[in-house]
Amino acid sequence: MNAISRLRSYRGPALLSCGFRPFFLFGAIYAGLIVLAWLPMFQGELGLQTAFTPVDWHVHETLYGFLPAVVTGFLLTAIPNWTGRLPIQGLPLLALVAVWIAGRVAVTFSTEIGWLQAAIIDVSFLALVIAATAREIIAGSNWRNLKIAVMVALLLAGNIAFHLEAHIRGSAEYGARIGIAAMVLLIVVIGGRIIPSFTRNWLVRENPGRLPVPFARFDIGVIGISAATLALWVVQPFGRPTAAALATAGVLHIVRLARWAGDRTWRDRLVLILHVGYAFVPIGFVLTSAAAFDIGAASAGIHAWTVGAAGTMTLAVMSRASLGHTGNALAASPVTQAVYAAIVIAALARIGAALDPAWSEPLLIISALAWIAAFFGFAGSYGPLLVGTQPRARPAE
Repeated sequence: MNAISRLRSYRGPALLSCGFRPFFLFGAIYAGLIVLAWLPMFQGELGLQTAFTPVDWHVHETLYGFLPAVVTGFLLTAIPNWTGRLPIQGLPLLALVAVWIAGRVAVTFSTEIGWLQAAIIDVSFLALVIAATAREIIAGSNWRNLKIAVMVALLLAGNIAFHLEAHIRGSAEYGARIGIAAMVLLIVVIGGRIIPSFTRNWLVRENPGRLPVPFARFDIGVIGISAATLALWVVQPFGRPTAAALATAGVLHIVRLARWAGDRTWRDRLVLILHVGYAFVPIGFVLTSAAAFDIGAASAGIHAWTVGAAGTMTLAVMSRASLGHTGNALAASPVTQAVYAAIVIAALARIGAALDPAWSEPLLIISALAWIAAFFGFAGSYGPLLVGTQPRARPAE
């Protein structure tokens, strides 16, 4: 994702000059707050005025609260580069941020507001994001990126299903799986674009030799098989056909990741962390396959995807984009590297908690504290960049 080269004449707060600024900052803060609240909720020491069960609130606000904020920040920053059109800034951007915040308040206090009113407020954010994304892509005739809007639409459908299912059935299993599937697909598609690209650029410049294999029919096949497998998993998460499909997808993603030459990027942590984050995608497929075979807990694979892949990839993308679009050098500071280490620890501890019940409680606490440290660490270290100076154009990588 290159720096935005065209900006409107804008004199307002720097925070509203580009979509990545408010959504990365507030998304990171909210990611930490979700888990900070979840710790006492899990231990029965805190209750919220939400119509969801405590577990469903935690799941919903991760999949449909925090994650859409980061995805929106990425899209509002990337789309002007894809289409050549001007970015959303100022009051329109503020309106989007306000709707997202209203959704978080509405869901958390949905007992007082009413589940239907809260649902309408909440889902309206993704609806607006899809409308804005589709408008820009269509206006810029950038048809190949319309699939991104389709995947965000899948996230919206999952959010609607989550609210309806939680109200009618008391829990939202299908709505949660739809959200996880949409999240994994976004990582598979977007990660498959940016990881080999950034890796190639760095290797050509700093470490000549073996380069990532360009996007080819193999990648198209992996994406298609992943989409079909995740659809099967949403409908039927257990059984031999699902397990076999998940295992196959996991192996294919291992091969795909190996084709990107990540083993040659150890000296650049900003590039390396992208490969580490993507590695949790095949781990999630393999562990979810084991659960479908009734070997191990389903939550191991789910948290490999959510804490590992989503948590690591969002921090990797947010840190890189924040540096690049504010005119700073693309280099991981010691604090940034500590943030990366914390999120990887959070993922491994959460997977371990699911795999070994005997160590579940201490590993859950370690995972939660490491997650909080990672996202609050990002907010604290990158916050001054995000609320500070206007973005400056940087040379394309």
